[in-house]
Amino acid sequence: MIGGTSPPLIRYNFDCWINDDDDAEPPSEKEMVADHAHEHLSGGISDASNRQLPSLTPLRGIAALWVVLYHYCGTAQYLPNLDVTPHSYLISKGYLAVDMFFMLSGLVMTHVYYRAFSESVGRHYRSFLVARIARLYPLHVFILLLFVVTAAASQFMTGLATGSFESIPLTGPRSLSAIIANMFMLQGLAAGELSWNYPAWSVSVEFVAYLAFPFALPAIMRAPNPVRLVLGAVLLAPLAWLAAHTKGDFDQWDGPITLVRCMPEFLLGTLLYFAFRDHGQRIWLSSDFGVLAALAATLIGLHVGAPDLLMVSLFAALILLSVSNTGVFAKLVNTRPLIWLGEISYSLYLVHGLIKFATSKGLGAAGIQHTAALSKDQSFALMMLMMALCILAASATYSSIETVWRRHLRALLGVGQNREFARALGSRRA
Repeated sequence: MIGGTSPPLIRYNFDCWINDDDDAEPPSEKEMVADHAHEHLSGGISDASNRQLPSLTPLRGIAALWVVLYHYCGTAQYLPNLDVTPHSYLISKGYLAVDMFFMLSGLVMTHVYYRAFSESVGRHYRSFLVARIARLYPLHVFILLLFVVTAAASQFMTGLATGSFESIPLTGPRSLSAIIANMFMLQGLAAGELSWNYPAWSVSVEFVAYLAFPFALPAIMRAPNPVRLVLGAVLLAPLAWLAAHTKGDFDQWDGPITLVRCMPEFLLGTLLYFAFRDHGQRIWLSSDFGVLAALAATLIGLHVGAPDLLMVSLFAALILLSVSNTGVFAKLVNTRPLIWLGEISYSLYLVHGLIKFATSKGLGAAGIQHTAALSKDQSFALMMLMMALCILAASATYSSIETVWRRHLRALLGVGQNREFARALGSRRA
């Protein structure tokens, strides 16, 4: 419920990529109104696994847009004339959005599945994995195929111009072996050698977290709060090691070290959920002062280039305070444009690498081999065009690939008819 005695009806939709409540049929508007009325009368959470969590979908959308800006103009690598790092680290720290993704995933996966896995891990494990595959796989494969087609077309056009035709290599990045690794979602374990769509490394690594998550969740759920606090400190230890090992640089996307980045943050998200469930109604968590202070600290830290480990810790506080907030902040964040941005965020995250790849090929065909040759105005115009294409393409793939093929794949693999699984998730319409 968002503040006031007569709260507006806002549907917090988690069809925004890997953290959605897509294993239960969404409630009708009438049911949501009833939920709001019940929460208002009871003054609390009516049923944790049935309640839509506020503010997290917009956060995911903003984080996805942050990643796009980072890859387009956050470093001197692609559009160097737009690099603002000498003035602010706000954009060049965009790789940290992935760390926010991992924590958001852990929180929302716990929210959706804790009831099912408290009943039985073995009974629901297959349905859980199938639902995750149906959520991730169709768009991942579709974008992969577009990468392959774009690369093949570019090589064909180059061959026509030069008379020398080259095939896709057998090994290395954007190779035939990398296609096979991507089909099995293994690219994240050696992204430097197996990538086609470079942002997809995090999707692959997070799927590894999914494999372990159902077995860790029951123990965390049964643990008393003091033990959870200790576990939170324990989970910070590998992140502290990562910071020491990489000299503070969390932009680690290649090799098994990515698991050291992903797994603790995913489980920290799980702990954040229980902190929200047990304490989310407390005034100090739900007030605007707390979340605005965390937001200000986060933005200042990013601007001045604060250590990555500190920023991840601030993200955890920001996520907890955002989802707990019942004041003006929640009303401002949960606007239709930001919710929509969150809904298409998985598409936006995956498609922006393809737009960059196709743009680079197009510039090369036009004789521009290095974007440093573009003026600042030309670079800005190109970035805005790429951003617009990203939004349009993400909107199209969200509606025509993500949602449609998720339903098809779920039906094909039998999860859509699994009423026992739906009941375990707390679906009222199963």
